[in-house]
Amino acid sequence: MTPRSFLLTPELGDYVRAGSEPADDVVADLLRETAELAERGEASPTYQIAPEQGTFMQLLTRAVGARRAIEIGTFTGYSALCIARGLPEDGSLICLDRSAEWTGIARRHWERAGVADRIEVRLGEALPTLRELPATGTFDLAFVDADKTGYAAYVEELHPRMTPNGLVLLDNTLRGGRVLDPRDDDDAALAALNAALAADPRWETVLLPLSDGLTVLRKR
Repeated sequence: MTPRSFLLTPELGDYVRAGSEPADDVVADLLRETAELAERGEASPTYQIAPEQGTFMQLLTRAVGARRAIEIGTFTGYSALCIARGLPEDGSLICLDRSAEWTGIARRHWERAGVADRIEVRLGEALPTLRELPATGTFDLAFVDADKTGYAAYVEELHPRMTPNGLVLLDNTLRGGRVLDPRDDDDAALAALNAALAADPRWETVLLPLSDGLTVLRKR
């Protein structure tokens, strides 16, 4: 049940993870508990980012010196854990999510990791909550992993709230390859967004073939 890129064979996926910084006990336990949710049919395994993506996001957060971050779609908290670990001790991460149950699992693991004091969870619909935040350059990094048809609106609302050179990371932008031949509204929404972002002069854009596709936007 460990998430991996659809572009990799299981063997190559194992090799990629073996060539990256290994997961500690907190991460291993969180991934295991999340996998058990999926095995019981209480959540989709696609909700969880792959371990190599989490490691990359933690490294990227630290490398760009991000101090203030926001996440849209937290699930059981693995991506938030990675971002929070990449922040300095006085850094902050706001997590927007609808589920008290899933973010409750997240909180336990954040406490174990010693980063709970850097993370604030705001429960409710993400778009109205995001719009309530000041429309000024606040965040150095944002991660979006929520309803796919909402991505375009999230990107629009994030733009004025990002600092110059701030990074926005968008998950699942390859949709298992279905962006080439969309089969549902989610596929179609991300195919359209990918095309729009590549031509949007407000952002420097790269779509990386990492996990299920990770788009990185830099605010110009």
